Amino acid sequence: MKKILGVTGCPTGIAHTFMAAEALKMAAKELNVEIKVETNGAIGVEDALTWDDIQQAKCIIVACDKKVDMERFNGKPVIEVSVAQGIQRAKELVLEAVSGNVTVRGGIEVHHHIGAFDEKPSIGHVIYKHLMNGVSHMIPFVVAGGVLIAISFLWGIYSFDPNSEQYNPTAALLKQVGGYSMGLMVPILTAYIAQSIADRPGLIVGFVAGTIAATTGSGFLGGIIGGFLAGYTALGLVKALAGLPKQFEGLKSIFVVPLISVAFVGVIMCFLSGPVAAVNEYMMVFLSNLQNSSPILLGIVIGCMCAFDMGGPVNKAAYVTGTLLLGQGNYYFMAGVSAACITPPILIAIATTVFKNRFTKDERAAGVVNYILGFTHITEGAIPFAAKSPLKVIPILMLGSSIAAVLTYLLKIQVPAPHGGFLILALVDQPVAWVLSIFIGSGIGAVLYGFSREKLIDSEGDERHGTIS
Repeated sequence: MKKILGVTGCPTGIAHTFMAAEALKMAAKELNVEIKVETNGAIGVEDALTWDDIQQAKCIIVACDKKVDMERFNGKPVIEVSVAQGIQRAKELVLEAVSGNVTVRGGIEVHHHIGAFDEKPSIGHVIYKHLMNGVSHMIPFVVAGGVLIAISFLWGIYSFDPNSEQYNPTAALLKQVGGYSMGLMVPILTAYIAQSIADRPGLIVGFVAGTIAATTGSGFLGGIIGGFLAGYTALGLVKALAGLPKQFEGLKSIFVVPLISVAFVGVIMCFLSGPVAAVNEYMMVFLSNLQNSSPILLGIVIGCMCAFDMGGPVNKAAYVTGTLLLGQGNYYFMAGVSAACITPPILIAIATTVFKNRFTKDERAAGVVNYILGFTHITEGAIPFAAKSPLKVIPILMLGSSIAAVLTYLLKIQVPAPHGGFLILALVDQPVAWVLSIFIGSGIGAVLYGFSREKLIDSEGDERHGTIS
C-alpha cells in the first residue's frame, strides 16, 4: 500500500484544521492509500510526523493557512495548498500525491510533468498566511482578556472604579488582568506576522513595532503595517548578512540584526504613527456612527462578512473590528458580530432537523454537531455544507446572519465578551432578545435552505447528495 503524509493547519486551529485532516483520511481510505496526518491546532501539534514517516512517504500534502516547518520535507515531493482545498478537494489531492507527478521540494528537479496542485502559492495567499499567523496568535489573548473584563461587569459597569458605589475589589482585579491581556493584542499580532515572515529575527523587531503601534494609537492597522515592515526588514538583513563567516553567527543574530532592524523599523513606525492613528480613529468613529445612523445597513454588511467565508479573512476582519471596538467600550458592535458568526451553524442544524427527508444520514449527523458548534461561537461547522454547493448555500447563510445582526443592532443589544457564544449569556444585557435574534435569522435561513434541497427517495437518505467529508 502506498504511504503519503498530510499536514493541516488553519489560523485559529479549531475547525478547518481537523476538517481537512478528516477529509484527507477519508479520501485516502477510499483510494486504498495509507496516510498519516499531522494537525497544527490551537493546542499545538498532534500526530507529529517523524523522520521515519517522512523518509517512507511517497508524497506530503501540506494543506495549511499558517506557518509550519517545511524544511524537514526538503528532498521529498510536496503539494502545498490552502486548508480550504484540503477540505474541498481531498480526493484530488490524494490522487495527485500518488501519481508520481509532484515536484520535489528543495530545488531538486524531476523528469516528469508538474502536477495540478504544484503551482507556486500566489502573493495574496502568502500575505494572507502571514497575516493569519498573527491573528491566530492574537485571538486567545483577546478572548481571555475580553471575557475576564466582561465577567467583572457582573458586579456593575463601574465596579472597577474605587470612587463608585459599585466598586468591588474582585471585579477591579479581574478587569485589570483582562486589560493586560487585551493590551497585548496588537503587539502579539504584529510580532507573529513578522515571525511568519522572518522567524525569530522577525519576532524580535515585530514586538517592538507592535508596542509602538499600540502605544501611539495606530492600533490594528498600524500593527499590520508594522508586522510586514518588521518581517521583511529582518528577512532582508538576514539574507544580506548571509555571507559572513560562521564565527560571526552569534554576533549577527544577537547584536547586528536586532539592533539595525529595531532601529530602522522603530523610527519608521514612530513617523507613521500620527497618520495611521488618524486613519484608525476615523475608521472606528465611522463604524460607531454607522451603528447609530444605519443599523440595518451595518447589520447587512456584518452579516455578509461573517457568513461569507466562515472563519476566513473576511470573517476575521469583522471579528477583529468588533474586538477593537470592544476595547473602546463599544459593546453594541460585538453583539451583531457574534450573532452573525453563531447563525450559520445553527441555521444548518435547524435545516437538517426540520427537513430530514432532504438530507442524508451523514448530513443529519453533522447537523446535530452544528448545534454544539453554533452555541459555542464556532462558525466553521457550516463549511462542509457550503462547500458542496457554495453558490446556493453561502447567500442563504449570509441572509440569515444579516437578519440576526440587524435585529441585534435595532434592539441595541450589548455583548461585552468577544467569544463564547451562549456560554456568556449571563454577561449579555438582553440575553433573551439576543438569542431570539439569532434563532430568527437562523430559522428563516433554515427554511430557505431546506426548500432549496430536493427530497430524497427514502427516509434514510439517498446518497445522491453525497456525504459530508
